[in-house]
Amino acid sequence: MMTNELLTRDDLQQFRTQLLGDLKEVLAQAKPSPKQWLKSSEVRKMLGISHGTLQNLRITRSLPYTKLGGIMFYKYEDIEKILEAGFVPKKY
Repeated sequence: MMTNELLTRDDLQQFRTQLLGDLKEVLAQAKPSPKQWLKSSEVRKMLGISHGTLQNLRITRSLPYTKLGGIMFYKYEDIEKILEAGFVPKKY
């Protein structure tokens, strides 16, 4: 015995609402991963520092880098470590 089912506008609206909610949840969990290697200009912008300050970080070996064809590259994870090491919790 076969039964026929009718879809109403309310059924479609409910499906749409549920689908949109599921998509929002998936997109919220999927964070774009940062680039693994950053150029000097990207690091300066990210840290809000000048060219000279970045050079001092290289000279003092506070920030490891790789030089390839005259362009300096920095690992994103190394920059995160520097930021976390200098983190000062807010006083209440």
